[in-house]
Amino acid sequence: MYGNRPTPFSPQRLTAKATRKPIHFICISGDARTVFIAGTFNQWNPSSHPMQRQVDGSWHVSIELPHGGHQYQFIVDGKPVNDPKAHGLIRNDHGDKVSMIMVS
Repeated sequence: MYGNRPTPFSPQRLTAKATRKPIHFICISGDARTVFIAGTFNQWNPSSHPMQRQVDGSWHVSIELPHGGHQYQFIVDGKPVNDPKAHGLIRNDHGDKVSMIMVS
C-alpha cells in the first residue's frame, strides 16, 4: 500500500528532520566596538561570525542551526559574555558557564 515510502508509524517518520532553521541572535551592547558569536556550531571560533551593529545600538546575526541544543557566547570587544535571553546556562567542557539555545 505504501510502496517504498515510510508508513505513518514507521521510525523514519518519527525522527526529527535534518533541517536547519535560521536563528536570530541579538546582543545588547551599545558601547561595544566589535561583537562576534562563538559556539558549538562554529567550533568556538571567536571571529567566524561577526555581528552587525543596528541603528538602535544592538548587534544582530542570523545563523542556520540544526535541531538540538547549541552552546554559545557573545564575544564583546574580545571578552566572552553570556546571553541574558538564552534558553538557559550550561557548563561547557571546561566547566565555564555558557548560554544554551534549543532548536526544534
